[in-house]
Amino acid sequence: MIRKQPQRICAVCRESKLKRELIRLVRDPEGNISLDPTGKKSGRGAYLCNNPECLKKARKQRCLERSLKTPIPEELWEQIAVAIEGLPKNESDE
Repeated sequence: MIRKQPQRICAVCRESKLKRELIRLVRDPEGNISLDPTGKKSGRGAYLCNNPECLKKARKQRCLERSLKTPIPEELWEQIAVAIEGLPKNESDE
């Protein structure tokens, strides 16, 4: 039997993709924002797909900041860019 793969929606492009193809950012109860590679940290989460164009659009339109309801520090944007490079590519993106 094949298990159903969990899917999430990118906060920027609003496309539904496999959870493992997305980056999760989480705002913890103290208000700190961090990357969540495990997807299990508690707090308010938002997902970003592995498309560099989505990252540019997220910074310009503040989509992730609206989803998390707090500003994102500059050093975290750099961590997100590095994390996007490490994600598996979606077949529809190629």
